[in-house]
Amino acid sequence: MKSEVIVVSSKGAGMDAALAQADITANQLGLSRREALHMRLLVEEMMNMVRSIIGRLEGKFWIETENGSYRLCLQMASLLDAEQRKQLLSASTSGKNEAHRGLMGKIRAFFEPMPIEDTPAYLAGTIVQGSANDDLNWSMEAYRERLARRKDGSAEAQEEWDELEKSVVCRIADNITVSIHNYNVELVIYKKLS
Repeated sequence: MKSEVIVVSSKGAGMDAALAQADITANQLGLSRREALHMRLLVEEMMNMVRSIIGRLEGKFWIETENGSYRLCLQMASLLDAEQRKQLLSASTSGKNEAHRGLMGKIRAFFEPMPIEDTPAYLAGTIVQGSANDDLNWSMEAYRERLARRKDGSAEAQEEWDELEKSVVCRIADNITVSIHNYNVELVIYKKLS
């Protein structure tokens, strides 16, 4: 079953409707109070991520359910081009986007246009390049596996692992995937029901 598609934007439009859709879907599925709360928390985290994206961004949100699981889906097209992003980052003292902290902050990076060769180090090794030169696919499972292999005691590896362990989304969701084709980004959060 697919819920109503709701238009959301980085300016806050549609976010209350997305949260209401989570409540409606939880009720339709007969979820326990805890499962309904988990669904709502995942939608809230997704909407907080959307709200924190720089630039004017609009997309579609919906929930799909089938066979004892659900998927929270978000499709967006970034309207911030690479040159605008470079200008915004040049205003930062470090010249880097300091907002890429925590799991959702790192996922938010996918919504900012960047050439594949400029992929941040923390995403390296977790991205599967598609057949076309501008297609990328990422999953939380691959990221978690990479971090487990990198437990080399370095401060950077430990910080990344700690961020993953502290993430509410990581603790609740079974997987998160991001797919990019040109400037079109699809974020899907997967959750199996008990």
